[in-house]
Amino acid sequence: MSRPLRLLHIAAGEPSPRIWTERFHQELAGIGDLHLVTDGDSLPEEEQLRLIRGTEVLLIGWGSSLIPAEIARDPGDLRYVCNITGTVRPWVSLEMIEAGIPVTNWGDAPAHRLAEGAMVLLLAVLKDLHHQIMWVRGGGWRADARLYGGSLEGLRVGIYGLGVIGRCFVDLLRPFRAVMRFYDPYVSDYPADLERVGSLEDLFRGSEAIVIHAGLSDETRGSVTAGLLSLLPDHAVIVNTARGAIIDQEALFAELASGRLRAGLDVLEPDTLPEGHPARTWDNVILSAHQIGRNPPDYYQEPARLEDYHIICLENLGRYARGEALRFPMDRERYLRST
Repeated sequence: MSRPLRLLHIAAGEPSPRIWTERFHQELAGIGDLHLVTDGDSLPEEEQLRLIRGTEVLLIGWGSSLIPAEIARDPGDLRYVCNITGTVRPWVSLEMIEAGIPVTNWGDAPAHRLAEGAMVLLLAVLKDLHHQIMWVRGGGWRADARLYGGSLEGLRVGIYGLGVIGRCFVDLLRPFRAVMRFYDPYVSDYPADLERVGSLEDLFRGSEAIVIHAGLSDETRGSVTAGLLSLLPDHAVIVNTARGAIIDQEALFAELASGRLRAGLDVLEPDTLPEGHPARTWDNVILSAHQIGRNPPDYYQEPARLEDYHIICLENLGRYARGEALRFPMDRERYLRST
């Protein structure tokens, strides 16, 4: 690398241990000079502006301070915002994107893990594993023979969202010979073995399982309505590893409480359930508490290896220093469609 970069991260409080591992610090040291600021939310805005305008690359991610809106109008020396993680909107305004300051995120870093998680939930719910496990733990053996069960072979699976994660999920599902259909108005090219449908109504009406991979946006928020859920046949399966707010949760919980539908939910809105909530005890739902995409056991520790999001960040920093095209840049359309 021809020159060291000036790097800055302003943490709202303490820097996230999920990001700022010792190994990541070591790798950054070979790229540039890092100034890591703690308790950034307690700084006067003038000081935040001074720090950001005096750096070349701003690193953001979990636990970052919000970037002041004035940076879009006067970035100073700032030339690049590298989001180490996925979510951009909590820290970066649309005005910054429109001002032409390059912003990237982790792109497809979590795609395989989340696709695997969706596959696990689909199979586990389809096979009624939650009920069977609880039955055995309670002293029984063979659970109620009237449980619905099911097989992926020939199952009509509707996929809501065919981005990077959705396509990884399709690759995992393909060997099981399910009938795959999808809805995504932003996709122009797709695998030949998928059937495209023109509306969510068509997707739900013709599916026995729905797997959600859409991003959360104004368009998708609350888009899975009570009316759509009513189009699914009895014992159909809903899997959501995307964002809880995409589903009308009250309507879904009503269907689950009645026993008509089954679900595997990694995400909720809000992303937790209070202690004692009845959904915690339902036999027809698996709640994985936004943990289905977690990494191996040393995740968030001090691993000898880098995480996937670290690798993409470091690659983009190298590309920036060499004047090469950045991976996973944000533009207006991507920003508005992202969470």
